Amino acid sequence: MATGKSDISGWLVRPAGIGWWAGLLAVLAALTTHTVLVTSDGGMDNGIVVDAARTWLDGGSPYDDAHFLYFPSAVMAAAPQALLPRSVLDVLMPVLVVLALTAGWVCALLLHRVPLRSRIAVLGLFGLVVGFAPFAQLVRLGNWTVTAVLALPLCLLLASRGRWVAAGAVIGVAVALKPLLAPMALLFLFARRWGALALVVLVPAVSSVAAAFFLPDPTGFLTQTLPFLFTADDSFLRLYEAGPAAVLPRLGVPQALAQALAVAAAAVGVACAYRRWRGPGPQALRLAETSAGLMLSAFLVSRPSYNHYLLVVLPLLLAGMPYAGSVTRRPGFWLALVPQLPGVTWPWLESGKRRAFRDFVTLCVLAGTMAYHAVRGARSARDTGGASEGEEAGRGEGGWRAATGGAVRP
Repeated sequence: MATGKSDISGWLVRPAGIGWWAGLLAVLAALTTHTVLVTSDGGMDNGIVVDAARTWLDGGSPYDDAHFLYFPSAVMAAAPQALLPRSVLDVLMPVLVVLALTAGWVCALLLHRVPLRSRIAVLGLFGLVVGFAPFAQLVRLGNWTVTAVLALPLCLLLASRGRWVAAGAVIGVAVALKPLLAPMALLFLFARRWGALALVVLVPAVSSVAAAFFLPDPTGFLTQTLPFLFTADDSFLRLYEAGPAAVLPRLGVPQALAQALAVAAAAVGVACAYRRWRGPGPQALRLAETSAGLMLSAFLVSRPSYNHYLLVVLPLLLAGMPYAGSVTRRPGFWLALVPQLPGVTWPWLESGKRRAFRDFVTLCVLAGTMAYHAVRGARSARDTGGASEGEEAGRGEGGWRAATGGAVRP
């Protein structure tokens, strides 16, 4: 990092005092306890998956519920929850969701070789909890997006250490639980890691086919869920979709044109992500920003696309803040998050029917910032003296200091 002692990065990576940790734990405990008190079945979205598993255990088809949008393998994964008493599930799931989100943040820090006892370790997670509304929403909903929030940084951590096959297995398992991380197959394609790419495809495919044989309607995902996803003809879900194909028609843009714009934006995003992969900077930063570009591109075109999906990429980017070449050094990154600040009243956009407009702005500005960052070449990353893949894989805390210029001391 080509900065002096006054650079904020030096302050961020120094150890945090016990008071900092106490404050963070208090906030996490308050969020978890509140969720336990106000939700049931571990949250509304988790309840959909659990109800699907209960339907299957009772002899019915989980795909009779149009809102169950998961592979057959997810039914089997949810079956243990369906066997638990509701009182246990009400407490267990909010705790597990918070722990998984925290573990994802830890993996993101480890990916960037940032000390776990540093100030950014505390402030980053604290900022996500109190400054990014979708974090609390995800905890309250119990949405299985949380599996992707944990799996993606874990995958990249393994890849940064040369364990690409294990990384592919992690993504494969995550896709089997929820298909959200399917676009990550492109990262393994960029890296030409064919064995890992095979696992990304085979793990969910084999597990879903095997699970389908135990369902009364083995082809339910193909005959009911896929048509629903392609048409997305659901008045309830449409209110919360943040993608251009859902929001632009609400502003008067023809549906066909809105879909074309979304596809074009996603294609540009993928091209920019590939450029970032081939660009300068430490391997960990390239892995994180390339993956973020791929996922944001998918969120632009996918139906549905919700604001809590952004938690899949946000911890990865925030953890890389100490690097001078990070996208977090660009104003657009922070401006994109402004619509998600809790407690801020946005005229005409506060109702549930219009919340998606704020989410749309956040998604598009963040995706645009990532694309701009990739095209501009992340000039500051060149100052870090981007190391080779093998050198990065063997770095520890001292290597992180070297990658950031050696001017800071944790």
